[in-house]
Amino acid sequence: MLTEYINRQLHKAKYKLLDDQTYFGEIPQVRGVWASADTLEKCREELQEVFEDWIILKIRDRETIPGLTEKIVTKKIAMKQHYA
Repeated sequence: MLTEYINRQLHKAKYKLLDDQTYFGEIPQVRGVWASADTLEKCREELQEVFEDWIILKIRDRETIPGLTEKIVTKKIAMKQHYA
């Protein structure tokens, strides 16, 4: 479930080639998650790392994760109903 969520969000990422010939990437739906690097591939890798760190911090701080928290809650409810 987590890998699917990460891949789905990274698929929505937007990348730009800046005037200084470096790349900037962000996930528009996830505020504050962005990366920059010398190559597009490095930018993608860095963006994934930043996004994964962001998820870990959200979990640690018990904050909601848009698009994932709802899925987890729905799954928990389904499991409770199944075992009730």
